[in-house]
Amino acid sequence: MILLQLSSAQGPEECCLAVKKALDRLIKEATRQDVAVTVLEAETGRYSDTLRSALVSLDGDNAWALSESWCGTIQWICPSPYRPHHGRKNWFLGIGRFTADEQEQSDAIRYETLRSSGPGGQHVNKTDSAVRATHLASGISVKVQSERSQHA
Repeated sequence: MILLQLSSAQGPEECCLAVKKALDRLIKEATRQDVAVTVLEAETGRYSDTLRSALVSLDGDNAWALSESWCGTIQWICPSPYRPHHGRKNWFLGIGRFTADEQEQSDAIRYETLRSSGPGGQHVNKTDSAVRATHLASGISVKVQSERSQHA
């Protein structure tokens, strides 16, 4: 199984529209080449029919060749449908390819809870409100925390 991630990254809504249009086109092309496409995740944009990102799986004999033709940065050229008098007409999206490991490797990642840093007063000093995930084989770690809000 091959995974493709289509992303507008930090681009404006026009880039999100480009992601949606690219996904629709990828699905049509995959169908013509007898490649099964499954949308695993999709993060919607601000407007209807836009996507910030999408994660799809490709399965079939032609999946690798199809994914090669889609990898990289794609430039979409059109006037903005959301800002009619905007001068910019070049919009970009990125497509990355990953291979999925068939076996579940839950022991390959270590999760830890810890105290978050930053503002939050006495609460953050006493509460485990952050999580760190470490990939044991590579040593790469990610820490996720959010600061305390009076309005939560």
